[in-house]
Parts: sequence; C-alpha cells; structure tokens
Amino acid sequence: MSVPAPRRAAAAAPRGYAVEVSDLRKSYRTRKGRHQAVGGLDLKVPLGGVHGFLGPNGSGKTTTIRMMLGLIKADSGYIRVFDREVPAGLPGVIGRVGAIVEQPKFFPAFSGRRNLELLATAIGTPRKRVDEVLAEVGLQGRERDAFRKYSLGMKQRLAIAGTLLKDPDLLIFDEPTNGLDPAGIHEIRATMRGLADRGKTVLVSSHILSEVQQVADTVSIIGRGKLLAEGEVDDIIAAGGGQAVRLGVADPARAAAILGPAGFAVVPLPGSRMEVRATAAAGAEAAAFDPARITWLLAQQGLFVFELMPIQADLESVFLELTAEEHLGATGTGGRPQPPPPPVAPGPARARQEEQR
Repeated sequence: MSVPAPRRAAAAAPRGYAVEVSDLRKSYRTRKGRHQAVGGLDLKVPLGGVHGFLGPNGSGKTTTIRMMLGLIKADSGYIRVFDREVPAGLPGVIGRVGAIVEQPKFFPAFSGRRNLELLATAIGTPRKRVDEVLAEVGLQGRERDAFRKYSLGMKQRLAIAGTLLKDPDLLIFDEPTNGLDPAGIHEIRATMRGLADRGKTVLVSSHILSEVQQVADTVSIIGRGKLLAEGEVDDIIAAGGGQAVRLGVADPARAAAILGPAGFAVVPLPGSRMEVRATAAAGAEAAAFDPARITWLLAQQGLFVFELMPIQADLESVFLELTAEEHLGATGTGGRPQPPPPPVAPGPARARQEEQR
C-alpha cells in the first residue's frame, strides 16, 4: 500500500463544521443507580482533515458517536451534522456519512470484492464503484482473497472501503486500530490520512494518543463525558504541555527543597534525576522557565548539575495533565499528575510536516 503524501499546509482555517455538539447529555440506569455516560459535552469537528476524538475507555466516546449516528437518543442537548439536527434531520444527511462503530462483519468465505459487490447492491451503488474503493484503501491485488484470510489491518481497510461505496463526506471511525499490530496500525493511519488529503472529514475516536498525534490535524479531548481541550494538535501541545527539563544532580532531595519554593514542580526520576517544570502558580520569572535559573539556584547552594536535558511535550503528556485530577489515564502510558490547563480554543491553521516513521 502506498503511503499518502505529507499533510499539506492550509492557507486558512476551514469554515464551518462537519459536526457540532452542544451540552450533550446521556445517562443509563444501572443496578447502582443512574450512570452518566456523557455530561454536558460540547464538541466541534472542522470540515476537512482528520479530527481526533480522544479520551480513555469509559469517557463517553462511543456513546457520543452512537448519538451522532442516531443509534441512541440523547437525554438533552443537540447534535448537528452538516448543519442538520440529529436525529430529526438525519435522513437528509445520512448519505454523506460513513461509519465503523463495531467490528466489521463480512461473509468469511467470500472474497473482499464479492463482499463489497453485495454491499453495493444493497445500498444501490453501481458496482464499478467497488474497484474505485478497493484502490482507495490499497487492497488491489488482494481483492479476490477470501475475507477470512485477511489480516486484521486488511479487514479494517475493507470495512473502510465499504463505508466509501456511497462516497461520504464524513467518515467516523470508532477505535479503528484496536487489536492491530504496528503494521496494521500504520496501514489504517495512512488510509485515514489519504482520505483527508482527498477532501474528506475523518473523525476518529481513540485512546492511543501517540498514533492520533501522527495523523490528526485537530483534536477534542474528553474525560468523563466532558470536553477538556479542543483545537489544533500543535496548539494543544504548545498551550498544555508546558516546558520541562530532566535534571541530574547528586542530591535530588536537597535540590527539590531548593526548587520547590522558587516556583518549580519537581518529580523524582530514577538515577538521581528529576523532572522539573514551572508551576502554574509561579511568578512571571519562573513561568518563563529559563533552565539557567535552575542551575543558578542550585549553584548558589553548592549543588551542580551533571545533566540538563529538555523534555519534549507531546499529546500524550498533555492528555495526562488534563485528566490527572479525574484519575483518568491513557492506554499504554504512564504519567504524573499535574494541574490541568484550561481548554484550548481552535487556533489558526498552520503548516504541518508529515512525521516519518
């Protein structure tokens, strides 16, 4: 499968939204009483590009997607898809929406092509469209193989091909990389990027943040059914990640006692090292985060560093900061609680470079 071209620079932020959600609420009755799955969620998905819908398991992502598709009804609030309110206006826009919410279900003994031909007939799409979507997802050459012989990544790509048969403008994928090996994850990531580069809007929910960071243009981060941050990936990281260094010093306990009152947050690390960052409550001098000030403060007390290395902020670290007070986490990550920064509003679109992997 060919890898899509790098993300293009956008001249200006896209106008309008593919999806708008306001004060959305949904709860369920359980043996222990009412469980609130979504509690006053606000969400905006820009037209065009890949939008990551992020949150840990149980944060309300799938419930929200089901309400977007009219599969379940919200208790209150509203959802608009292409400026049509859901569920009342869904018949007018459902032809522009493709979604994968559950595991793809195809006939195991039939070939990928045959499965798509049957699906095309069922939805009234010309069969010639089958060849087009097979090419779009990179399954040409394997389309005559039985579905049961496909890898998990190929099965997901066939499912994406099924959603493309009616040429939708919005594609919604709920945890599309669950259970995939690294090669399969790369395939799905490249497929989503390719769709966005052809003008589609791709909404992908996930709790695997490192993967989303490599493909998404914008993100919404939720926790316990509420929006925590939203905007362009670079802006989210820049505003929420802060600055930090890994510091090596012979007496970490004494160094922490010096840096703490000076407005720095200190987290112990193995091997006489620590992570140091400015606290939100610190004064302007500390907030500027000059590593030279750290070394100066320690040197004044006879402590000299043997390591000082910047720590690169990423989407995963920002997520952990945002969800720390709610005791939430992300799959495959470790983290240290930090005070959550305020939500980030979408900023102007900027040139982005494709990350090589």
